[in-house]
Amino acid sequence: MRRVRPGAASRGSAERALTSVAAGATYAEDAGEGQGREPAARQPDESPGDTGGERAEAPRLWHVTLSVSGARTPLQEVRRGLEQLAHDHPFLLTSRYAHDHAEIRYWEEARDLHDAAAVALRLWGEHRQTARLPPWEIVGLEVIDRDTYHQRIAEGYGPLPATPVGVHPF
Repeated sequence: MRRVRPGAASRGSAERALTSVAAGATYAEDAGEGQGREPAARQPDESPGDTGGERAEAPRLWHVTLSVSGARTPLQEVRRGLEQLAHDHPFLLTSRYAHDHAEIRYWEEARDLHDAAAVALRLWGEHRQTARLPPWEIVGLEVIDRDTYHQRIAEGYGPLPATPVGVHPF
């Protein structure tokens, strides 16, 4: 399974893209409408997913830094694996690596921090085989929202902007 950015063109693959769908109480209300019940009156600016004045939380951008570490591995193998991961997942911004550790940084679109962190924690393991990544373990994860990222940069601390983009040694 691969993830794609919203609006990204298909690469002709038969694989499915991951999506999130919130059902909750809205689903129960909408399901009941087709069974002889009248639909609840909605305000003109209210979408079918709105419930009781609460808005469904729109996806936000989260800056993710994933750190992995493990047994010493030839640099060429580490680089090749990270380049394959970047090719398979164009949302990756930058990767830095050494013989025994690597850091991957990217922007994730998710409903909340929990969703962004869950996707990040699965990234390395789920693509270890397809990208032939080293058998390293995740040793660090930072997930911050877009505003916090930009605030840190403006104040001169926090993760440096992810430039240059690509796969680079430490």
